[in-house]
Amino acid sequence: MEGTVFTPCLEGMKNVKSEQGEMLTKPFLDLCKTILPVIDKFGAAMTLVKADIGGNISRLEKNYLSDPDKYKYLYTFVQGEIESKTAKGSSSCTNGLLWLTRAMDFLVELFRNLVAHQDWSMSQACGESYQKTLKKWHGWLASSTFSMALKLAPDRKKFMDVISGSGDIYADMERFCTEFGPFLQENHKFLASVGMDDMKAS
Repeated sequence: MEGTVFTPCLEGMKNVKSEQGEMLTKPFLDLCKTILPVIDKFGAAMTLVKADIGGNISRLEKNYLSDPDKYKYLYTFVQGEIESKTAKGSSSCTNGLLWLTRAMDFLVELFRNLVAHQDWSMSQACGESYQKTLKKWHGWLASSTFSMALKLAPDRKKFMDVISGSGDIYADMERFCTEFGPFLQENHKFLASVGMDDMKAS
């Protein structure tokens, strides 16, 4: 593998915003897709996360493809749904963007933990990240299912070997967190501005 498993993500980040600094739909979704192969390397522990991320990308992408000009900018989905009062629906694009962003928050926090605490086991890094990001939005059912899945976290050394390729994995991981984190913050800021950043799961 040329570079590390993060190389495509780091490349994709360059195109996420327009020259005016607005979030573009297709490049943002394509960037999220480049993270799916990274999640694959976690095996069974991340099956739920991967399905959730994949489902939310597909939902947003389907709407984007219905009218690429109209939905060129990422937040257009949400603005349209707010106007039509459909934003709170469980199958809305607003809900899709919110949960996609939250799942990505979890991954950024997880990679941040792996960089900062190189003595932690994978399950400890996953558990801490979950507590800090997704747990407060999950109800009892989602929380127990997620906690069970994280018990299947792979051995840290094996995982790092698999994702390293020929590059400097810790440097790429850190860069991913530093550069991707602000996009997620921007999504939260926008969603909060329209009162949509605090929806919970059952």
